[in-house]
Amino acid sequence: MAGPAGAGAEPGPSVRSPGRQRAVGVYGTIVTAAILSSAGDRLSVPDLVVSIVVTLSVYWVAEEYAEILGEQLADGHLPTWPYVRAALAATWPMVSASFIPLLLLILAWLLGASAPAAANAGLAAAVAELVLYGWSAGRAARLRGRQQLAVASAAAALGLVMVALKDVVLIHLH
Repeated sequence: MAGPAGAGAEPGPSVRSPGRQRAVGVYGTIVTAAILSSAGDRLSVPDLVVSIVVTLSVYWVAEEYAEILGEQLADGHLPTWPYVRAALAATWPMVSASFIPLLLLILAWLLGASAPAAANAGLAAAVAELVLYGWSAGRAARLRGRQQLAVASAAAALGLVMVALKDVVLIHLH
């Protein structure tokens, strides 16, 4: 977070920037995918949903707490409540990034899919979301052609690593 946190101060541009929001969204999507990958075959769908939302909420608050301690208190200023609320709002995409994968998880389950199959639907949505974040980052950087494709492909590869990790956990650790 940039800028002093004196009376009435609000988070600086680095907190509110689309790049920062995209970064925390990617982080939230990766955590969502990791939980779907590691626990999707062992938890019921309601437990999986609660696990993802609670985990992301803890990470979200913990990250902002660490940011405020690391940057604001170093300047000898206590942040104001409006500053803290604005900082939390700016990084809310860490939690909200899970909503589409969770929606598909729940929808698949309500339509009769088993919990593991529903988790796979949520995981597929998370991988697609990572690709969209990569594509969006490339567009924001004004990339074109191969560079744009490379950024989106790297995001897809990250998502596929989550799928591979799921297989490793299920096959080799159980």
